[in-house]
Amino acid sequence: MKRVCRVLWLLILAVVPACVQQPPGSASGYAQPSLAEQAAVALVHATTFFRTQVAVHGSYLWTYSADLKTRFGEVSVYDPRLSTAEKGATETQGWVQPPGTPAVGMAYLRAFEATGDPTYLEAAHEAALALAWTQLASGGWDYRIEFDPVKSPQWYYRRDVEAGDMNRGERYNTSTFDDNNSQSALRLLMQVDRALQRQDPEVHHAVEYGLAKLLEAQYPNGAWPQTYNGEPRTAAEHPVQQARYPAAWSRTSPGVEYGKFYTFNDDAICELIRTLLEAHRIYGKQKYLTAARAGGDFILRAQLPAPQPGWAQQYNWQMEPAWARKFEPPAVASAESGDVVHTLLDLYLYSGDEKYLTPIPSAVAWFQRSRLPDGRWARFYELQTNRPLYFTKQYELVYTDADLPTHYRFQSAYRIPNAIAYWEQVRREGRDQYLIAERRPRTLEERQRAAATLEPRVRAILGALDDRGRWVEDGTIRAKTFNRNVATLVEYLAVVWGRDLVDQLPPLR
Repeated sequence: MKRVCRVLWLLILAVVPACVQQPPGSASGYAQPSLAEQAAVALVHATTFFRTQVAVHGSYLWTYSADLKTRFGEVSVYDPRLSTAEKGATETQGWVQPPGTPAVGMAYLRAFEATGDPTYLEAAHEAALALAWTQLASGGWDYRIEFDPVKSPQWYYRRDVEAGDMNRGERYNTSTFDDNNSQSALRLLMQVDRALQRQDPEVHHAVEYGLAKLLEAQYPNGAWPQTYNGEPRTAAEHPVQQARYPAAWSRTSPGVEYGKFYTFNDDAICELIRTLLEAHRIYGKQKYLTAARAGGDFILRAQLPAPQPGWAQQYNWQMEPAWARKFEPPAVASAESGDVVHTLLDLYLYSGDEKYLTPIPSAVAWFQRSRLPDGRWARFYELQTNRPLYFTKQYELVYTDADLPTHYRFQSAYRIPNAIAYWEQVRREGRDQYLIAERRPRTLEERQRAAATLEPRVRAILGALDDRGRWVEDGTIRAKTFNRNVATLVEYLAVVWGRDLVDQLPPLR
């Protein structure tokens, strides 16, 4: 291990800024490497292992056994298209939903921005090409992506259409917006396209095609569904109207097909709006901002009236909260309402249009009066009564949390306190002052404080990295851990080296 590290020191010192190689007041020479040098070497070591040993054609799954023989994405075990023998992922598959391929690709891209090392950009580029190759004809992505030449043809790809294959047949062509799936893929492609200065035609074309289909998937009233397979939309079927409470609703799931409903669940609409804002910032095309604002206008209409001015997980064509899965009833949803408030603030900061602020005060007041005694929130609140709703393990809808299923968070803080804090800061500072503060480079003193705060985490990350460049937890290699640790190392190096990373948050103007 010592010999390996010594070689890595020689490699990394070629790209480490001189100000970090010899910090003020340090002795000359490298008998005792600085923490920044150690972090830079660890970044090389970890990303090299992940890129060369874990990747499948530039794609990544969620979890791996330490020997890489057992692999999983999130829902492989639940996928009805898989036989019992295929419940785990194979050595020819990747995963889109974060922390899969797009999230790993973004970790590489951030490493490139912090270090300037083109090796990291090459790794991000490989992830982008994996996504471009598996982009569906409907413009987005399934959760799984497959590179086996025998299994891959069960999907209907963009490349099939462009090759003249217009007969989909039984092939799978459903883009999913659930859990930031297709949105995260498009954002990685856009960011790689930006970093490459649009010089890779395949990446750029995948972006343009995906964004065009994203606009096509938007309903005439500004909403989006959870999934999209290319079916047409008509204004008559999806009129512009205000949300309302249903006159009555079933206490048991009717088992309806909910994938086409107007969907906030798992950030579907919010992440689509964020993607379009980022597209507008990168490419400057008005159509992307217009679509994002149409989504924002749908949010305004989707706010339920008093006494519960929040948002549901999904709405039917009558703009009424509707059932989805058997544990997702028609209700006011606290988690999704918090995400919506965050998105409205993003839209306001980007566009300057104050109408996106109008629903927030009443929503925040609803958050405050709906908080549980322990300071958290229930996921669901009964329509009009505002009583917390729960399920038993047998999926009976009840008012008590005594027998909850364990696969779903029915109580949590979610991100509601962050949304409230965001609102209070924007309200207190005003848009102009908030944007000035967000854009202001950190002072030397601020960087030093940030570095000191990060140092304990960096040391822990370095200590957990094994001699092969792996972070192994309980015999498992996790993409989530890789992404998180790389992000921390990158943030620390950027702070110490005085580099500002490209903003990956919703764009600000």
